[in-house]
Amino acid sequence: MTSDREKEEFLYPRSKYYGSFTPQSLVFNANLQEFAQKVSLLCNLETGGKIDQDAAYKQIKALWKQLKASRKALGIENSPLEPEDFPDSE
Repeated sequence: MTSDREKEEFLYPRSKYYGSFTPQSLVFNANLQEFAQKVSLLCNLETGGKIDQDAAYKQIKALWKQLKASRKALGIENSPLEPEDFPDSE
């Protein structure tokens, strides 16, 4: 019989963090992994016809804004080698 923890680990796997350690980097990495999992789920729902393109786009855009806000709140700055923010479509 599968435990709730095993189900959660299967559905929401977490990878180890190998970057240079700071508490902010570790928290942001967890936020980034959660963002990726939710985007993947939304893409699968859209591909399967469960939600339409506009709904998927709006939800992904909202998730992106949350991720940007968490990065800013953690005080993580863009380095010259990192890509700039995604361009707004509006």
